[in-house]
Amino acid sequence: MTDSPLARTRRTYHYDRLRAVPQGVIETASTTFLLLIAVKAFDAGPTPKSLIAAAGNIGLLLSLWLVPWVERSGRPMMHAAAWMMAGGALAMLIAAIWPTLTMLVIATIIAVGASNAIIPLLTAVYQDNYAPRERGRYVSRTFVIRIAAAAIFAELGGRLLSADIARFRWLLAAFAVAFAAAAYCLARIPSRALRDARPAPRSDLPGGVRIVPRSAFLGAFTSLKALRTDRTLRWTLASWMLMGFANLMMWPLRVEFLANPKYGLALDPQQVALYTVMIPGLARLLLTPLWGRLFDRMNFFLLRIILNVGFALGIASFFTGSGALGLIIGAFIFGAANAGGEIAWNLWVTKFAPADRVAEYMSIHTFFTGVRGIAAPILAFQLTQTLDIAAIALMCAGLILLASLILVPEMRGR
Repeated sequence: MTDSPLARTRRTYHYDRLRAVPQGVIETASTTFLLLIAVKAFDAGPTPKSLIAAAGNIGLLLSLWLVPWVERSGRPMMHAAAWMMAGGALAMLIAAIWPTLTMLVIATIIAVGASNAIIPLLTAVYQDNYAPRERGRYVSRTFVIRIAAAAIFAELGGRLLSADIARFRWLLAAFAVAFAAAAYCLARIPSRALRDARPAPRSDLPGGVRIVPRSAFLGAFTSLKALRTDRTLRWTLASWMLMGFANLMMWPLRVEFLANPKYGLALDPQQVALYTVMIPGLARLLLTPLWGRLFDRMNFFLLRIILNVGFALGIASFFTGSGALGLIIGAFIFGAANAGGEIAWNLWVTKFAPADRVAEYMSIHTFFTGVRGIAAPILAFQLTQTLDIAAIALMCAGLILLASLILVPEMRGR
């Protein structure tokens, strides 16, 4: 990166705001429409629905290997990210041309997985290109654009599918275009290589012994050693595991709860989009700038505890409330908590990680998010076979409150 810091900040902010529009479209795919298509168009069983719901988390899991691979490649981080998103565009295009349940599942895993796998690279770029006291503000403004784009597209997509579910192929084509546009913007964000070049093997040791650098595969496991040496990272991730597991269990069940006649609602796609995207999106739109400012100035652990309480209340009211009012309140509270949770989730390592290890720390964070994200939807859909969905919701709310208690000592210590 040869530009001045101010020029890098401006260029990053410009292209990240442009990227926010297609990223909002991609968000509706991963949170609502791809699962809705599986349910409504293909009458998918628990396994395909679980795989679609877990696709993003598969990408998060693989980010632990992506970071050392990008490091060894010597390529600028955003160039690697752009190629990943271009692969997602191709996968969605193939799914639109060849519309089968199997292809939908494969394309979802590739595309949504790629979108999430690059998150540690984005966090490292935010660390490099945004000043510490402005990072939350810049990122939150970008999120506002993304949220607005998601809300608008959710309304349009919901209407399209409500008119005729067979039109889902047009939706998949739109997702392909969104992935391609996101790739274009990412390629133009200034970024550095995690290393200037792959380290050369050494041959200057006695006896001509050669030391070859670790592979990207082994380098991923080396990154996990930070858990042993960094207490803050260790306890924060333990809390996040409990909270995230509970939250990720209930995330896909929102669509299932609203769309499946088993639960007595059987809402059409437009109504499902209202409660899962538009109302939460409105709350996120209104409150994201506030959470961005609080992230820059507030004790992180206190902020995380407040957000956890919001998630617990949102889950309880959405799944146990009576009628439309309970759904509206739960959706709004969830959106409000998610507005701050998204900023905290994406940027928290920039407050604690050494500057040259932000991508590595973030990949550890995303790896464990992927672990729980893959397991949680599978467990959630299986539990619905034996337990009432309201009981599952209350159990998950309790786990989130327990996660908050783990952070109290860390909050007091700071």
